[in-house]
Amino acid sequence: MSSDDPIHDVLDRWHQHLKGQLPGGLDALLHEDCVFLSPVVFSPQRGREISKLYLSAAANVLPGDEAASKPATNDDEHGKFRYTKKIAQGHHAMLEFETMVGEVTVNGVDIITCDDDGWITEFKVMMRPHRALDAVREQMAAMMEKLSAG
Repeated sequence: MSSDDPIHDVLDRWHQHLKGQLPGGLDALLHEDCVFLSPVVFSPQRGREISKLYLSAAANVLPGDEAASKPATNDDEHGKFRYTKKIAQGHHAMLEFETMVGEVTVNGVDIITCDDDGWITEFKVMMRPHRALDAVREQMAAMMEKLSAG
């Protein structure tokens, strides 16, 4: 692992964003030509604005807290979005997450790619099991409609 790998700074800023502590929010992270790959939409979503819409909807559907990057250690944190594993090198990171949507356990992976300047150029989300995907799809559709109207 090289400290020169740009992905490490990107992940630091991503975690700041998740805590609501990154000045500029997603505008300070996402490349203007960022591509978002959703587990529920077949075609890639291209551009910063649509990527922000999906990530904002996901933040509402899969809410976290300040301990989002730490595994749950007690029943009080059960169901909160949290990253449980991280692989990061060069321009790529894979962050495994767990959360609950209603009564459904969700397990997924965020795959983040950045450029040399520290902008996220691609954000891909993969999710399991199928039941979790169905639950997230329903809530994401409602949230996307709400955010698009506002």
